[in-house]
Amino acid sequence: MGARGPAPKPAALRAVDGTGPVNKHEPKPAATLPTCPSWLDRVAKAEWKRVARELHRIGLLTGVDRTVLAAYCSEYSKWRMAEEYLRENGLTFETPNGYVQQRPEVSIAKSAVDNIKKLCGELGMTPSARSRIQLPEMPDVDDILD
Repeated sequence: MGARGPAPKPAALRAVDGTGPVNKHEPKPAATLPTCPSWLDRVAKAEWKRVARELHRIGLLTGVDRTVLAAYCSEYSKWRMAEEYLRENGLTFETPNGYVQQRPEVSIAKSAVDNIKKLCGELGMTPSARSRIQLPEMPDVDDILD
C-alpha cells in the first residue's frame, strides 16, 4: 500500500515557506541532463527535445529523472495518437447491432491526459506546480547575451 497524504515537499521549499522541518540529508542528484531513451517513438522524442533542456536549465531535471520524463513523453505520444484518430474517425461508432458506442480511443486519450497531468506536476511543468517552487536567482537572458 502506498504512502498516504500529499507528496512531501522538497527541503528547499520547506525552508523557504517554513511549513515544517527541513531534511538536511535530502538527496541532491548530480545536475546532468539525461539522454533521451532510444525506444521512445518520434512524437515522444520530439516532446523530450521540447522540454528536457528547459527543465534542466531551470534545475528541475537531473539524470535520475529520466524515467519520469520518458513516461511523460510516452503518455504525450499516446494522447496525440488517440486525439488524431478521434479527429479523423469521430468520438463514436455504430456496432454491428446498430448501437452507437464511444470509441476506445476516447478512454485512451482521457487516461493519457490524466497521467500527463500527474507527471507534469512531478516535473514542475504546470503553472500551479511552478508556483510552489523557489529557485535560486537566475541570470536574466539579456545579461548573458550582452
